[in-house]
Amino acid sequence: MANQDITFTPDPDTDSISSDVATFGGIMVSTQIPTRADGSLELGGITEQSECTLQALKVALERAGSSMDRVMHLTIYLTDMGDRAAFNEVYKRYFAKPWPVRAAVGVASLAVEGMRVEVTAMAAKG
Repeated sequence: MANQDITFTPDPDTDSISSDVATFGGIMVSTQIPTRADGSLELGGITEQSECTLQALKVALERAGSSMDRVMHLTIYLTDMGDRAAFNEVYKRYFAKPWPVRAAVGVASLAVEGMRVEVTAMAAKG
């Protein structure tokens, strides 16, 4: 893309076909999956996947000049809406009042078999 007013921060995974963060006019968007610090996928239980996903979001936002307390909107994709309560327990360790605007969406599947959660966040820069 050749939009001079939009900045894309590449995903550290060289095989990825998605940017890690996109920035426009002080607003950032990031999508994260359950990636461990070493770059491998966490495909265990929902608690472990939620922890890795939100930690990856935190790292991506901080690397781009924002933070979890600057998140305005979060969309949570779950392959089993029964996992929502467990996700929320992890979520409460990363976010506090005033809570970001959010939506939880049930999906049939995600990009990798066994992946149970993915998040997309919009945050203010700075």
